[in-house]
Amino acid sequence: MKVLKQPKAISLYSRAMCGWCIDAKEWLDLMGWKYEVHDTGKDPAARQKAIELSNQTLVPVIEVDGHVLGDFDTGQLETFLKKNGYLE
Repeated sequence: MKVLKQPKAISLYSRAMCGWCIDAKEWLDLMGWKYEVHDTGKDPAARQKAIELSNQTLVPVIEVDGHVLGDFDTGQLETFLKKNGYLE
């Protein structure tokens, strides 16, 4: 997988014990991309922001330079990043 451009800002909305959230963090770490984690289980404001971004209550939700993907697995994350020009 070839990186076409580096994201400027990544926010990951997640909560503890969420398998898809853990997978997303591991995938982002593997890519070497910096990201900010917002714990929707501990922070009501983060939970509200995730809902506003994705129109749903499920996590993970990721925002990459203003592009939003909600309730995803790593395969869907790769597709999302390809669609938005980050990966080949």
